[in-house]
Amino acid sequence: MQSLLKGVLFLNGNVIIDVAVGIFVVIGALISFITMIGLIRLPDTYTRAHAASKSATLGVLLILIATLIFFYPVYGFDARIILGIIFVFISSPVAGHLISRAAYFSGIPQWENAVRDDLKEVLEKRKERYLKQLERKKGAEGEKLKALADRKREENSNREL
Repeated sequence: MQSLLKGVLFLNGNVIIDVAVGIFVVIGALISFITMIGLIRLPDTYTRAHAASKSATLGVLLILIATLIFFYPVYGFDARIILGIIFVFISSPVAGHLISRAAYFSGIPQWENAVRDDLKEVLEKRKERYLKQLERKKGAEGEKLKALADRKREENSNREL
């Protein structure tokens, strides 16, 4: 066995670490490749954002974990790499969510074969609650708020056309 490994160059001098790093990098690269395919092949903005935020996060995290393992024998647990892992883990899904929500409020349509629109139901309930609150208000202030709500509703309907 040693004669087979004699000609192989180990980057860290530790076979287990090199194999673990190689496995994490290959899996992370494959998941990032799947993300790229998803961004090209998926039909609408929302499913593309889902592919980008979920699988790209996992791919990058695996590569950063491989980096952490690779440099562990020399530097120990490097705070910069750990902070990078935490930052990507927190910010990437949040950014994907915000981009999807901004696309929804901008009026970008869903894929025609989409099954559900959960945000539409939530917004309708919120709108009903708001209109009930307007009805409770009395006097000129309530009328002003109702006129403002009607004007915003008209602007949104005009924007959709």
